[in-house]
Amino acid sequence: MPLDQQALDALVRLLDLEPIEVNIFRGVSPTERRQRVFGGQVAGQALVAAARTVETSNRMVHSLHAYFLRPGDPTVPILYDVDRIRDGRSFTTRRVVAIQHGQAIFNLHASFHTPEDGLEHQLPMREVPGPETLPDFKTRMEPFRDKLGELYDRPRPIDIRYIGPSPFERREARTAGQQVWLRANGTLPDDPVLHACVLTYASDMTLLDTTVLPHGLNWDDEGLQMASLDHAMWFHRPFRADEWLLYDQITPSTGDARGLATGSIFTADGRLVVSVVQEGMIRVRQGGRR
Repeated sequence: MPLDQQALDALVRLLDLEPIEVNIFRGVSPTERRQRVFGGQVAGQALVAAARTVETSNRMVHSLHAYFLRPGDPTVPILYDVDRIRDGRSFTTRRVVAIQHGQAIFNLHASFHTPEDGLEHQLPMREVPGPETLPDFKTRMEPFRDKLGELYDRPRPIDIRYIGPSPFERREARTAGQQVWLRANGTLPDDPVLHACVLTYASDMTLLDTTVLPHGLNWDDEGLQMASLDHAMWFHRPFRADEWLLYDQITPSTGDARGLATGSIFTADGRLVVSVVQEGMIRVRQGGRR
């Protein structure tokens, strides 16, 4: 089995939470050298926990709103406590609190909706090079292999391909946006909830990076401290996370040590399937690169 498919299978297992009690689930973190839990992981696991309590089989997530409260400890399990806020005729609402060391580290509200007919329109997808014409992560990042270290060699469950320069090549570009193609690096089961959770995981991988691009910075610059504060997603149309998706990201504003980024996710044939908004903390310590 290819290493990337193995990495994707490991991600699927990571999202497969252990039920502990009614409305309580336990998740773990991968055995990687991280100072804190990756935000996309806790968001994806929390969405899994919420979905596990939705008993109407055709009711799919249509939005989530989350706050990152404390850094997660990757060395201990995370408990997910689900509050069944409401079960209506068309909508279901859940609140999930992720807990470590007796404290809330993450809070998520998710809403699920039974599909209905209605008005429909969308913004068009911009014309961009196709994903197969672009280098994969390792090819693009080869010049920075020594700098990336273990991150370069690690098998990747998500295939990300930058359109235009990568963040490491973009120091003087001062652009207010970036576009990447992404997909799960292998084949996923057909469960649409799993596809939504995998995309939730992936949506946190590049979005906050966008907020520092206008300043000629990238996420690992000396003196730069970044952390996600909140994350919101709206799921508009069905999709598969193991097929190519265009993630078109822009940053409307940075200020007061915070940055805001928005993302539109399209299928390869131009359907807008998800909208994403994230705000993060951005601090440049004295003596750091400006």
